[in-house]
Amino acid sequence: MKKIEAIIKPFKLEPVKEALVSAGIHGMTIQEVKGFGRQKGHQEVFRGAEYTVDFLPKVMITVIVEDNLVDDIIEVITDQGRTGNIGDGKIIVTNVEQIVRIRTGEKGEAAVKS
Repeated sequence: MKKIEAIIKPFKLEPVKEALVSAGIHGMTIQEVKGFGRQKGHQEVFRGAEYTVDFLPKVMITVIVEDNLVDDIIEVITDQGRTGNIGDGKIIVTNVEQIVRIRTGEKGEAAVKS
């Protein structure tokens, strides 16, 4: 199994979430995060004072999927999360050694499925 973490622009959360559910994802975790990459923040003016916004607001979606679904899920996130502008985000895929559903004790893929 794999853990897919996607860092996207906040206004892209709903289309990505809906597409993931349509693709058969049974659960996901959403976190509001802040960060920067190539865009390195931007300058803003508030009450006449200029300041730098270094960390930009993003949303991180985490899903656990079977190995054979990884490419499909990456495509769904990319298609729905892309604006074509700098700062669209990143997708990180890592191996999951073990997963256990606390309520039932189910392990592995059984713990991920509904």
